[in-house]
Amino acid sequence: QVQLVESGGGLVQPGGSLRLSCAASGFTFSMYDMRWYRQAPEKGREFVAHVSPTSGATSYADSVKGRFTISRDNARNILYLQMNDLKPEDTAMYTCNVVVVGQAYWGRGTQVTVSS
Repeated sequence: QVQLVESGGGLVQPGGSLRLSCAASGFTFSMYDMRWYRQAPEKGREFVAHVSPTSGATSYADSVKGRFTISRDNARNILYLQMNDLKPEDTAMYTCNVVVVGQAYWGRGTQVTVSS
């Protein structure tokens, strides 16, 4: 029943910006911590950002701190990741995540490619 659907990825040049979205359903979105992860080819999944249920707390991987902003719209059940000053090393499949009743759920991901 839990469903997460990412969108907003694409091809951008270094220094560019993208905003990713994750549309959530099947659970009470406003009650849960949400996270973004990413995975590049031949690399493991990497934590990117976290936001608490009412956006009172956020945290970021050191590699994206100061460039990425995680946010959420609880009225619309959407999680966002604003990505600025993108770098080639940000190239990856970006996936949103939630843990509900002890089980982790993942979206299918949206591809971000940063290249000149």
